[in-house]
Amino acid sequence: MSANKITDLIHHPYQPPEGFEAPQIGVHKASTVIFPNVAAMRSRDWKNKSGYTYGLHGTPTTFTLEERIASLEGGLQCVLVPSGLAAIVAVDIALLGQGDDMLLPHNVYGARLGLTQEELPRFGITTRYYDAMDAADLAAKITPKTKLVWLEAPGSVTMEFPDLPALVRICREKAVICALDNTWGAGLAFNAFDLDGQGLTVDISSQALTKYPSGGGDVLMGSIVTRDEALHHKIKLSHMRLGYGVAANDAELVLRSLPSIGIRYRAADQSARQLAHWLKTRPEVEAVLHPAIEGAPGHQNWQNLCRKRPVAGIESARSATDLIANEHRSEGYAAGLFSIVFHEKFSPSQVDAFVDALKLFKIGYSWGGHLSLAVPYDIASMRNQNVAHWPYRGGLVRFSIGFEEAADLMQDLSQAFHALTKLREN
Repeated sequence: MSANKITDLIHHPYQPPEGFEAPQIGVHKASTVIFPNVAAMRSRDWKNKSGYTYGLHGTPTTFTLEERIASLEGGLQCVLVPSGLAAIVAVDIALLGQGDDMLLPHNVYGARLGLTQEELPRFGITTRYYDAMDAADLAAKITPKTKLVWLEAPGSVTMEFPDLPALVRICREKAVICALDNTWGAGLAFNAFDLDGQGLTVDISSQALTKYPSGGGDVLMGSIVTRDEALHHKIKLSHMRLGYGVAANDAELVLRSLPSIGIRYRAADQSARQLAHWLKTRPEVEAVLHPAIEGAPGHQNWQNLCRKRPVAGIESARSATDLIANEHRSEGYAAGLFSIVFHEKFSPSQVDAFVDALKLFKIGYSWGGHLSLAVPYDIASMRNQNVAHWPYRGGLVRFSIGFEEAADLMQDLSQAFHALTKLREN
């Protein structure tokens, strides 16, 4: 010990004993990582999680979250990034270069349009769009310059559910890498790495962990999951060069929420379906856009991918868990997210007034949390209106269903519809 108390504090010899175990893992915060000697410093490799070198490259907390997200998605490798949009950016930057072409669905997540329209062109990367509901359109638009195809299931805001296996098969036939934004599915609605039960797989599955994996509306984070080691290595090295990292406390929050993701996802799904069916009966509503609701765009595609046949003999299952799992196989998963289209007679300002009249539903972006949200969208400003399967002209409102009682949310919607009627009468 030195004669200086501050130095003694910095170099205090105490080490807590090994063997502590609790439901949640420890939160390891670090930029600097200490090595026992120079040989260890020079020999450690962070890329395969065999050792720690620098906080940006991983700690026990982030490594654990990566492994659990990979398992949830059905993949083998995962890297974490600061947001869902950052996951998309990281894939684009890792795989595309000057002269390359990328294809996006017409109903792509709106926030990524700025990247493709303003940023990527400066690097000589072109972006074109295909009709996600027409596999032949994708096939026709893939050229020798096409290096990456992005998929969404369902489409952003308008919720069209594509024939995902058909789109992936086309990418396989054309030898083009395909990446899926799987935030809606959350690794639960379907297995992106085995779409047909025979190993048909996307190359990359990204998520905004901000949504269902976090579940609290208080974390920004994204993930990139793969099964191919060489592809993962390429993304991971680019990820390192971009300097992407996530905070240990944020990783802790997602780790704490993950064990309940199935219960939360199913609860939101059930309430959303109840409300969606009721909204179909409302005279103000022209269409309900929910993949699990009959008549919605791509409903049959959702059934084919997300609904599974019950397991034979399950009626003799010994546990309630087995019975519940079998029920979910037959009903399928569909998240707690859907949109409605108002009849054309309602002006945009009247649709906005309807949203303003809601009390339990709050106005806010994102979804997947405990609080129900509503946001009106101007579809004409978001994408090409000439896509054949978008016949509507009325205003659209997207709902994210939280954990409030469905009956209370229904009452809230009813009073907002009543306020809308009075507004039109005046």
